[in-house]
Amino acid sequence: MPLDAQNPIAVVLNETLAAQRAAYAQAPAPSIAERTERLNRLHNAVIDYKDRLVAAVDADFSGRASAETELMEILPVLEGIAYNKKNVKRWAKQSRRHTPLMLFGSKTKVHYQPLGVVGIVVPWNFPIFLGLSPLVGALTAGNRAMIKTSEFAENTGAVLKEMIEATFTAEEVTVHTGGVEVATEFTKLPFDHLVFTGSTQVGKIVMRAAAENLTPVTLELGGKSPAIIHDSFPIEEVAKRIAFGKGLNAGQVCVSPDYIMVPRAKLTAFTDAFAKELAQQYPTLRDNNDYTAIITERQRERLLDNLQDARDKGATIREVNPNGESFEGTRKLPIHIATDVTEDMRVLQEEIFGPIVPVVPYDTIDEAIAYVNARPRPLALYYFDWDHARGEYMLNVTHSGGVCINDVMTHVAVDDMPFGGVGPSGMGHYHGKEGFLNFSKAKGVVVKGRFNPTSYIRQPWGNRMHTAFMRFQFNRFRKIG
Repeated sequence: MPLDAQNPIAVVLNETLAAQRAAYAQAPAPSIAERTERLNRLHNAVIDYKDRLVAAVDADFSGRASAETELMEILPVLEGIAYNKKNVKRWAKQSRRHTPLMLFGSKTKVHYQPLGVVGIVVPWNFPIFLGLSPLVGALTAGNRAMIKTSEFAENTGAVLKEMIEATFTAEEVTVHTGGVEVATEFTKLPFDHLVFTGSTQVGKIVMRAAAENLTPVTLELGGKSPAIIHDSFPIEEVAKRIAFGKGLNAGQVCVSPDYIMVPRAKLTAFTDAFAKELAQQYPTLRDNNDYTAIITERQRERLLDNLQDARDKGATIREVNPNGESFEGTRKLPIHIATDVTEDMRVLQEEIFGPIVPVVPYDTIDEAIAYVNARPRPLALYYFDWDHARGEYMLNVTHSGGVCINDVMTHVAVDDMPFGGVGPSGMGHYHGKEGFLNFSKAKGVVVKGRFNPTSYIRQPWGNRMHTAFMRFQFNRFRKIG
């Protein structure tokens, strides 16, 4: 892509990409030892900068518990590094494949090769984990990387930039901060792969930009992830499990339960138990650092507008505010439970991404399944039922990026499983072996030895060997039955 001399942002980004491309060309096949050494450097950097990263996230949110950042961002990155280091040698090993009769005497295999330079666009809600987790996969596969942090997590972006610059050369990994103008130019770059985590709306824009360069993309989007409670599941227990997940980051999580489907006869029992559990977890809110604030005033106003839209259209809104506190002058927003919701309300149309919980009653489990399947495929689905057979049935008849049965959100923390969406909630995977494959080119290879069997069946067609070979082959593949 030619440089735009009038746009200094584009110049810097293109020059950085060119430098990483040149470095990759000089060393296109980093050894397992080199990849492990880079992962070790990242591990040590995260340990060294942990306290500064945690403080930066707290500042960006104007209040987020250090325990929450450590649990949901720092530890998963360290777990991912350890898991990838343990398995990279096995993943990168060439795999033998079946050789067809026509290539008798040859060897066939798949060779896993780094793609080159990976671009990573990071959202604001988990600005550490969602930047470094894809980086772990990219480095494990032998790539170099450029990271664009979110302007809404400015403090975290600055610490990440300092950390990466102290840990890697500019030809290995770089971090780029700045606003929408930087993000726009970043997604225009002809990366060998681009990872974007964010909203479905912006994901479409990113994919269009990547298409100009035929850049393959991994999109981690979101959507409306449902939780379905079977009639047999204990209400108090499910309230505890969902309340824990929904309270994390005040619902500002791509896999947060977006709406809850409850048997109609148990609607009131659930909302009462849910509100009680939330009040126990967060007895106060305003000055309680265990409860995260909303990232920006604009996002808070969006959520308040959605609540008002629901009220105006007939919803019943229950604010879980145990001490009756005022939040004036803060970005805190209590969890609100919305019942009597209808399809014309924004809380059932848009991803909520905050502390609002619509509760939708159903009469039969098939009705609940049909409700979910009639909507865009979500990033996650949560089903609560002790019955194993019904759980397996739910896996087969619904589509989502991932599933938890009798829990919420924890599937993201499993490094030995792929994480990714489907359809409107995304495409591609990272984490684990699937992440390694996502950032690698699986290159099919045929190695022919001294003996050349095709010399007996080559042109001119119709020779005796060719005729005998084809007759033998088609005798193998007669009609079945």
